[in-house]
Amino acid sequence: MPDAADAADTKAGQVRGDARRRIPRTDALLAEPRLAKAVDELGRDLVRGVIAAAQDRARAGEIAPEEVADEAVASLPATATSLREVLNATGVLVHTNLGRAPLSRAAVRAVQAAAGGTDVEFDLAEGRRARRGVGALAALAEALPEVGGVDGVHVVNNNAAALLLCALVLAPGKEIVISRGELVEIGDSFRIPDLVTSAGARLREVGTTNRTHLADYAEAIGPDTGFVLKVHPSNFRISGFTAQVPLTRLAGLGVPVVADIGSGLLRPHPRLPGEPDAASALADGAAVVTASGDKLLGGPQAGLLFGEHTVVRRLRRHPAARAFRVGKLTLAALEATVRGPAPPVRRFLDTDPGTLRARAERLASALARRGVDAVAVRTTAAVGGGGAPGVELPSAAVSLPGGFAPRLRAADPAVVGRLEQGRCLLDLCAIDPDADERLVEAVSRCTS
Repeated sequence: MPDAADAADTKAGQVRGDARRRIPRTDALLAEPRLAKAVDELGRDLVRGVIAAAQDRARAGEIAPEEVADEAVASLPATATSLREVLNATGVLVHTNLGRAPLSRAAVRAVQAAAGGTDVEFDLAEGRRARRGVGALAALAEALPEVGGVDGVHVVNNNAAALLLCALVLAPGKEIVISRGELVEIGDSFRIPDLVTSAGARLREVGTTNRTHLADYAEAIGPDTGFVLKVHPSNFRISGFTAQVPLTRLAGLGVPVVADIGSGLLRPHPRLPGEPDAASALADGAAVVTASGDKLLGGPQAGLLFGEHTVVRRLRRHPAARAFRVGKLTLAALEATVRGPAPPVRRFLDTDPGTLRARAERLASALARRGVDAVAVRTTAAVGGGGAPGVELPSAAVSLPGGFAPRLRAADPAVVGRLEQGRCLLDLCAIDPDADERLVEAVSRCTS
C-alpha cells in the first residue's frame, strides 16, 4: 500500500502533468500578435526556435504555462542575424576580430538607400546601362588626384583579391621579385607567397630578412620578371641592423612596381609616421598601389587599386575581376565614406588624449556613484588591423574588477575590453562619445 510520500509524489506529478497540458501550442503562439509580427520581421524558423525554448522552460517548471508567450517575446533577437553589436573597448582602433573599421553614419545611410533597387550600373538620365559603381570610383579619384581620374581606380572585394589580380594580370607564368624581409604572414595563416603563387606566378626572393639592397633587385630582374612587389610589413617591425630599398629607387629599375601599402591611408597622417600612403606611393613611381578599404580609410571591406590607366584597364578587364567584383552595398558605403564627414576611425585617431582622459574620469565617477569599483587610468592604444606597428597612441580607460570582463561580453550590447594585471580595462579610444551612456548602463547592469 503506498505511503504518504508516494501519494504526495503522485499528486505533484499530476500537477506538473496538468501544467504541461496547459502549455500553449506552437501554432497558437505563432498567431499571437506580437509573435506574428516577429515572424514578418525575423522569419518563421527563428521565431519557432524561440517559442520552442520558452515551451521547454515551461515543461521544466521554470516558468508558468501562462508566461510562455511573454518569455518568447522577451527572448526575440533584435535582428535575424547571429552577429551582435559590440562596443570595442579593447584599445585597438581597427580590431579585425570585431569587424575592423566601424562605418560612418553617412555610410550606413548610404547602405540603407542602396538596399533596394538602385542605379549601381544604370544611367537614369540616358535610360541605359552605365559603368558599374562609377560614383565610388569618382569619389576615390577626386580624393586622390594623382591617379588622373576614374580610369586609374578599381575596386575589388578585399586587398588580397587586389594583389591576386595583379599577379594574374601582370605576372602569369612569370616571376615576382620580392625582398625576403617582406614575405609576410598576416591573420588566419594568410601568406603573401602562397597568394601570389596560386595565381601561377613564381616568386624570386632577394636579399635577406633584415637587409635588402638595390643591387639584389637589379640582379634578379630579367626577361621573366612580371613585376617587383613592395609589401609594407604592417603587423611587425624589424629594427637594428636593417636596410630597405625606397620605392623611388625600385621604380627606376625599368619594370612595374606593385606597392601593397595595406592599411589604406590615402595621404600621410601626422600621428602615423612611417605608415605608407597611396598618394606618396604613386608619386614615388608605383605602377599600381593596393590597399584595404576597411582599415585606416574607415570604410567597408574592399580592395583598392590605384595606378597607371593602362595597367588598371588591364586589371579591370581580366575575367577574374568579375569574381572579385564588389556589391552595391560596398560601393554605396565606400563612396559615402570618402565623400562624407570623417569616418569614426579617423576621428578616433585625431582625438586629443586629454579629451579621452576627461571622458574616462566622467564615466568612472558615474559608475562609482552607482557602487561600482571604477577608476580612470591612462593607457596606450594601438592602431591595429596590421597598421602602424609599434606606434603607441596615448589613451584612457575605465578600470574595473577583472570579473566584469566575461559579464560584459554577454551584455547587450556586448562590451569587449582587455585584461591587465587582473583588472578589466575599458579603453575609450575606439568608443564613440555618443555611446558613453550605453557603456555606463552596460556596466551597471552587470552589477545587478
